[in-house]
Amino acid sequence: MNNALNFIGIINKSGNLIIGYNNCEKAIKSKVKLFLVIVACDVSENTYELFERLSSSGNFKLVKCFSKKNLGNILGKEEIGVIGIKDYKLSVSMLNKINSGGELYGQDKSI
Repeated sequence: MNNALNFIGIINKSGNLIIGYNNCEKAIKSKVKLFLVIVACDVSENTYELFERLSSSGNFKLVKCFSKKNLGNILGKEEIGVIGIKDYKLSVSMLNKINSGGELYGQDKSI
């Protein structure tokens, strides 16, 4: 998982990362194309459920992994609960690093 966390830093430097609950929610609702949203394992159940609902109509993968502290540390913040990836190829690479390309929460491999 450390490799995946380091990859988040690379995605951020490329300008293809949306950071934070409000920014991700606003991007999804304004039809900014996100391919992957990562929600920290220790966010509230309401936060996870909101992004789960948005993912059903937003055409993006939703993954619950890492801690808020881990996400925050790699991005230079104290804690971050939600991030979104805007690039398709980077999203696929991230999924492969997280899950070796397998299924996530009953969803198929394709994005």
